[in-house]
Amino acid sequence: MGRVTERRRVVRIRNGGAGVRPDTLVAEEPLEIRLNGKPLAITMRTPGDDFALAVGFLVSEGVLAAASDVQAVTYCEGATEDGSNTYNVVNVQLAAGVPVPDITLERNVYTTSSCGLCGKASLDAVRTATRFPGIAADPVRVPAEVLSAMPDRLRAAQKVFDRTGGLHAAGLFTAQGELLDLREDVGRHNAVDKIVGRAYQSGRLPLAGAVLLVSGRASFELVQKAVMAGIPVLAAVSAPSSLAVDLALESGMTLVGFLRGRDMNIYAGEERITL
Repeated sequence: MGRVTERRRVVRIRNGGAGVRPDTLVAEEPLEIRLNGKPLAITMRTPGDDFALAVGFLVSEGVLAAASDVQAVTYCEGATEDGSNTYNVVNVQLAAGVPVPDITLERNVYTTSSCGLCGKASLDAVRTATRFPGIAADPVRVPAEVLSAMPDRLRAAQKVFDRTGGLHAAGLFTAQGELLDLREDVGRHNAVDKIVGRAYQSGRLPLAGAVLLVSGRASFELVQKAVMAGIPVLAAVSAPSSLAVDLALESGMTLVGFLRGRDMNIYAGEERITL
């Protein structure tokens, strides 16, 4: 099913001298997600947790809510001319009676930053599609000192990053700072989908009272994925985008950026962060 890392030859220059050595790189391969046998989307990802990635993606698009919505998730054979299984094509078969959304590859779902929808249209799309609209009423409170400790805990748990230096991470925490789950991937959106997908598979959606921490910036897409999973607090070690802040305000989510040490910027939902 693919390797998380691969070895490559590299010429390494240190202190003016050059030498040849092997280097460990994070693996990157395409994953085609099919819905009821029809191609839906392709994402470049780090192999692993592919089923969680696929169902997490469908949760973020409002297709799935309860674990009973899915009949089966399988790798597809015959993806190559010789009919072999590349483990790069996953089909999600919906249970009988679950409606199939009108999503096309040309539209490529409304959430991507390049989808052609923006501003009010994007915000309306998320609000009307979410299956867990109760974020604004979530009473969770997170002490600032607990939030400040989360990036170090996330970094300490990143096993593959230590070997490659080339992965994003998403971590799911309790309000008390307990790390519930960690996923790594070349794409930060994939790491979040894997987190959400694993929660979906274990019947834990919506993720009320949870904190999602991402290793990079907070884009509109990541806020949207958190909203669709019912996560009330999203924190990032880097900056959010303007539309990400708009969506957080619109949905009642707490959005924290530039979380570094004891410093942070709270862009929305500051009442949930206690000093």
